[in-house]
Amino acid sequence: MTLEQIISGGQTGVDRGALDAALQEGFPCGGWCPDGREAENGRIPDRYPLKELEGAGYRQRTIQNITDSDGTVIIYYTVPEGGTAETLAQCLKRKKPFHLIDATEIKPKRAVMRLAFFLQEHDVARLNVAGPRQSTAHAAREYTQRVVTQLIRQFKWLNPTP
Repeated sequence: MTLEQIISGGQTGVDRGALDAALQEGFPCGGWCPDGREAENGRIPDRYPLKELEGAGYRQRTIQNITDSDGTVIIYYTVPEGGTAETLAQCLKRKKPFHLIDATEIKPKRAVMRLAFFLQEHDVARLNVAGPRQSTAHAAREYTQRVVTQLIRQFKWLNPTP
């Protein structure tokens, strides 16, 4: 496993859960966000190291994060909808590796095991993490933060720095 960076778009929910995990673990993270750092609850806080995509909204930000990553994990609840479904469609359109995790069915520990296999199978160094916003999936941030934190810790354990 060669994980080097967590990429996400900064929206509430899954995106921020992934970024919070990386920041908490001192792990490289970043990605693109809409112009003006727009999110459903206002401006994305500056503590998230995201680049604004000039003149762009959510869709363009999603496409850029997929393009800049080696693979995408899509965390969803029962059925991918809205922007989550758009992420899946863009991965398919661009023939980029992706892995689907239904958070209603898969416990965080199992999700980490599946993601570790996905990263290894597709040689993913820059992992894009996508999924629903907090207003449509209330447990999204917490679930994602647990999964990404455990994934980063597993990576660090397997690849200790000298």
